[in-house]
Amino acid sequence: MKIRHLRADDYKRMRWKNGGGWTTELYSHPAPDGSEGFSWRVSIAEIESDGAFSTFPQCDRWIALLDGIGMRLEFDAAPPAVLDQRLHFVPFSGEWKAHGYLIDGPVRDFNLIARRDLWHCEVRHRPLVGSMLFAASTADLWFIHLAAGSARIEHHGELPPMSAGDSLLLETDNKPGSVVIDGGGELVVIKLTAL
Repeated sequence: MKIRHLRADDYKRMRWKNGGGWTTELYSHPAPDGSEGFSWRVSIAEIESDGAFSTFPQCDRWIALLDGIGMRLEFDAAPPAVLDQRLHFVPFSGEWKAHGYLIDGPVRDFNLIARRDLWHCEVRHRPLVGSMLFAASTADLWFIHLAAGSARIEHHGELPPMSAGDSLLLETDNKPGSVVIDGGGELVVIKLTAL
């Protein structure tokens, strides 16, 4: 299993074209045909004002509050959703027109966007208390974000400890194997299986 440790220097922070916030791209997985765009992307958004979300045709999306009081999401094709619980994920379709309304001041949120024709995704918030095992046999890729706390990757002494805000990309390479993360804090765990 290939392990990539991602830290702040590996991320890419970009101002929105409409000036309403910032996106920090944690990781963008390339499209399989080499075309522009991505097949899945993980990011953190800093939202400073109410505004419309970009649409992403052929994609599914997951969003959760990281910091702040919260935000109300209104959709053209579904009932509204309120993000007011930390790391409680709300899924929605990338085709839907969505508009975000801040409840009381700016927020930071965690986002996954993935092409539904290429990936099956499971997104979870998990407490890290001691050790957690990630097996190569159960997914093609794992993306793990340490939202709070600290951790280390067992039996990989060459890898530095993880600090809050760090991420891991685990690629199975079609070989058996597993990775154990040990520590204390909060994880966002994304399991991606190729279709």
